[in-house]
Order: sequence, then structure tokens, then C-alpha cells
Amino acid sequence: MLVGVLEVTLGLEGNHSLKAKRRVVSSLLGRVKSRFNVSASEVGAQDCHGQAVVGFTVCGSQARILNSVLAHLLNFIEDNAEAQVVDSFMDCARWDDSGDWGDNEPAAPGQN
Repeated sequence: MLVGVLEVTLGLEGNHSLKAKRRVVSSLLGRVKSRFNVSASEVGAQDCHGQAVVGFTVCGSQARILNSVLAHLLNFIEDNAEAQVVDSFMDCARWDDSGDWGDNEPAAPGQN
């Protein structure tokens, strides 16, 4: 099984309260979850009203599909968020039957 992850850091310029931040983040996560088949959560900077870190995961058997889904997701966030994308990180890793993460290299074509 392959697991794709995307972590996005959002700048919330002009935001002066955690309540306003929660509204922006909740709205974004709700729209993403309804449009894409991913898990999503705020994963960092919870006490900072000027920044949000959100994480997304998707699993499957083909790295190119996972990477495509996450790339489309990032584009969606850049085009639709009430915040500016400051940074992002995307990766795809293999989870094996022993419960260990693999070498972070997707299987060769035809192997996944």
C-alpha cells in the first residue's frame, strides 16, 4: 500500500483571532473533503492566528495517481483558499505488511 501526504502552510494575513482562523480552516477542510477523497486535518500552528498548517493523506496502489490527486488538491487550495499558500510538502511512501514504512520510493511500474 502507498500513502501520499501533503502538508500545506497557509498565511492568514490580516487575521487577528483564532475564531476567524478556525472559520477559514474549517471551510477549507470541508470543501476539500467534499471534492477529494482524502483525509484532512489542521496539523500545526494551532495557537497562531496568522498561520495554519493543514495535512492531507490519501492511500492507493499507484504512486502516479496519488501524486496527481495531491497536485490537483494543492492547485485547488491555491485557487480557492481565503489564505495564501506559504509552503507545501508532498511525499509518497510505501507501507508494508510488517507495519514498517518502506524506503519512500514507490514501486517500479508494474510492481504496484
